[in-house]
Amino acid sequence: MARAVLAACEARGIMLATAESCTGGMIAAALTDIAGSSTVVDRGFVTYSNEAKMDMLGVSANTLDAHGAVSRETALEMARGALENSRASISIAVTGVAGPGGGSAEKPVGLVWFGLALEGHEPVAQSRIFEGLDRAGVRSATVETALGMVLEALRQTTN
Repeated sequence: MARAVLAACEARGIMLATAESCTGGMIAAALTDIAGSSTVVDRGFVTYSNEAKMDMLGVSANTLDAHGAVSRETALEMARGALENSRASISIAVTGVAGPGGGSAEKPVGLVWFGLALEGHEPVAQSRIFEGLDRAGVRSATVETALGMVLEALRQTTN
């Protein structure tokens, strides 16, 4: 999937940025594991703490206070911030509860919010709950889902 994302970005002549919390840079790593990815990958933001989300991506303290780090609103602001703070034309952001602890009834372990921003389009967000997976499984499934979202967005749009 990472190869397909790189090829799709390269075909459109655009660069990509990642904004990652629960995956800690795994999406950027999946892309940069492939030789030649520097023509497409501009940068990856690992914003594990709320302070990093605010400092590096411009996520609003009000958003974090009102909705929390694991929310639609935060994922959208992370995706927007990655575009605004890079040379990329598309960004993917992830924030979630990888576990094994940290979950709640409202935000269970396995909940991940994804934000995607594509220059010239309204950012979009969606959530997934990866049930029955351990921490590594949630993180791996998050990487695959994020790459799939980027690929689908590029397939559906023309630049």
